[in-house]
Amino acid sequence: MCITFDGRDAAGKGSTIIRFTEKLMPKYYRIVELGIPTPKESKRWFHRYEKQLPKKGEMVFFDRSWYNRALIEPTMGYCSQKQYEYFMGKVLDWEHKLIKNGLKLVKFYLSVDSEQQLIRFQERLADPLKFWKFSENDLYARKKWEKYTNYKNQMFQHTSSNKSPWITVNSNSKIEARLNCMLYVVRLYGDKKFVPLTGVDVSNQYSVEVDGVLFEELNSLQYETLKQLKGRK
Repeated sequence: MCITFDGRDAAGKGSTIIRFTEKLMPKYYRIVELGIPTPKESKRWFHRYEKQLPKKGEMVFFDRSWYNRALIEPTMGYCSQKQYEYFMGKVLDWEHKLIKNGLKLVKFYLSVDSEQQLIRFQERLADPLKFWKFSENDLYARKKWEKYTNYKNQMFQHTSSNKSPWITVNSNSKIEARLNCMLYVVRLYGDKKFVPLTGVDVSNQYSVEVDGVLFEELNSLQYETLKQLKGRK
């Protein structure tokens, strides 16, 4: 199985992968986060990622995937127009072939808005344990927000199919994004009638009163949090 996570900087890709893997047996999964490609890797783009695909019985999580070529690379000018067009024209056939040969592929795009991204950048700068995550290149990419958005829309339009769909997850709330991603995978490959351990259907909305204040239209996560708070009173 291969699960890819793409999205803008600070969208929560790495932390979502951590939640997936923290209870898994280490010998059965790998996390792949590739750095800057060499000139040879840039020319042989698909081969670069084929080497990292899972073996039988293994799960691989990509923190940014081969779709860098459809997103950040053309946005920042790291690839040529010819390389971009070649990738866009070939990627679905490549994925379909892998799926036909037995690969289970899930493609997540974690979507964070401009305001929330800026808040997370500021948190990184203020936190000595997260400061290393921030780079000036993050701000440079942020200045190209609309250009990135245009490439993102092109990607969704041309690289999604019934066999290999894009799953877009709102990640303005990291906790909800993690839960939604995990539930999607469990329901896709597990029991279609899967019920979360809380016994709560996450599609429902709830209400709870705390200290005389009524909270309405809550999702299951918000409801469980407030219910625990009420119980401490």
